[in-house]
Amino acid sequence: MSDKYDVAVIGLGALGAASLWRLAEMGARVVGIDQFVPPHALGATHGKTRLFRTFCLEHPALSDYAGLSRQLFASLDPSLLHLTGGLMIGLPDSQAVAGTLQAAQRAGTSLEVISGAELARRQPQHLHLRKDEIAVIDPYAGVAHPEAFVQAALQRAISLGARVVNGTRVTEARDCGNEVHVTTATGTLIADQVVIAGGAWLKRFAPRLPLDPIRTLMTWFEAVPHYALADFPVFVREIDAQLTLWGHGYLSGGDVKLGLGDIGVPRQALDPDNMDRGVGTAESAETLHAVQQWLGGISPQPIRVDPCMITRTPDAQFVAGRYEGRVLVAGGDSGHAFKHAPAVGEVIARLASGRVPELDVDFINPQRFF
Repeated sequence: MSDKYDVAVIGLGALGAASLWRLAEMGARVVGIDQFVPPHALGATHGKTRLFRTFCLEHPALSDYAGLSRQLFASLDPSLLHLTGGLMIGLPDSQAVAGTLQAAQRAGTSLEVISGAELARRQPQHLHLRKDEIAVIDPYAGVAHPEAFVQAALQRAISLGARVVNGTRVTEARDCGNEVHVTTATGTLIADQVVIAGGAWLKRFAPRLPLDPIRTLMTWFEAVPHYALADFPVFVREIDAQLTLWGHGYLSGGDVKLGLGDIGVPRQALDPDNMDRGVGTAESAETLHAVQQWLGGISPQPIRVDPCMITRTPDAQFVAGRYEGRVLVAGGDSGHAFKHAPAVGEVIARLASGRVPELDVDFINPQRFF
């Protein structure tokens, strides 16, 4: 691998595949390298579905990212995103509610807010709604499909001239001043710049970033009456500061998917090379207890539980931008980056090609931690 490229992308999960695609769309000579064969279930971009929210409770500026991502998903393959509308449920001062309303206000949009009593009437699946609990309706929420997106983005990039190297582990990405040398077991690749989108492995290449790879669970339950996606759309319910339940109903041929939030909740750090991929009964007990307590009509036993790696940052925002010199990074997903992957790929591509991003990038700039 001795060819010279404009940009090399290390890691081809959602953020890496998006960056490769958008760089190829801009005419860059690009190569993408992954230690596995994407799409795969060995990182953070798997599980068949991800929640998509347009008015994002994590940061008001993310609504612009979600809006651009919606456009880019549609341009790549309209089937990648299934909009159903969604509910952000909690007390008025909860992040789920207040954060969503703040994002809508920044976007100049008014969202429908309903009382807990009205929510119970519309969706009796949600149990034990407190008197002061309310729900904000995001009309542009839905589910996106991570593996299908990675596959489509890589195929589009290849059709535009990108090279993809699978099953090849990068051992070093060294900025030599006038170029970057990317070393693998099979040789050295040279590029003008490198984008490192290594997921849970990112910290090995960008040690100054405060990244915390953790293990979380995705849990599926039997498709039961009243839990089809049309009847039970995507939701985020903030029960308290340490307990957030999220999920969505089943698509045709699928199952009900539910899980717990990870931001601000203690989780065990992991070595991404040695993550235990088995799931014991005790580990999934927290999710099962929450589901039994807060949702009605769901079978008490899951039909499938899969582990997933996410990478947290201290402020729960991902990192995307120039790390140093000729090195850019895209990672630190903090459990909410997939929906924004196409837009993040666009930002990375613009920065790498010397163009000015059209979106606010200050809050995701990796240099905020230096």
